[in-house]
Amino acid sequence: MTVELAVMVPVALVVALVALNLVGYIEACAAFDQAALEAIVAHGVAPPGEQSEMAAVSEVEGALEELLGREDRCDVEVRAESASSGGGVETFAVSPLMTRYVCTLRYRTWPRFVRLPGVTFEAPIELTHERELVVDRYRPGVVV
Repeated sequence: MTVELAVMVPVALVVALVALNLVGYIEACAAFDQAALEAIVAHGVAPPGEQSEMAAVSEVEGALEELLGREDRCDVEVRAESASSGGGVETFAVSPLMTRYVCTLRYRTWPRFVRLPGVTFEAPIELTHERELVVDRYRPGVVV
């Protein structure tokens, strides 16, 4: 019975850690999906201050990090691209100023590092999730 316990405890611990990380990732993705849309609509359309693509991206990224509030486990990256260029192929755009915001969530698993005497294990996995929305940056209310 002692041998069975010694074999099963590490397996049960690993399964529990995988389940904990999976639940945390799903919860972070759900919060990220809502926060990304809110941040893009609130800050990506007609951003305050300088009216440039880079300023809009930094505004959306800052608002998204603030809304998400998981700096210890998640990284947020936002990029903007012209909606008329879809995958390297020029397409007809309804408006030449349509901008596609692509928000990326990078979720780091827990525990990230396990240090034992003489041995350090690092989790190589970083889970990613993307959310995108197309808006016209200069006409509030135009969301595609």
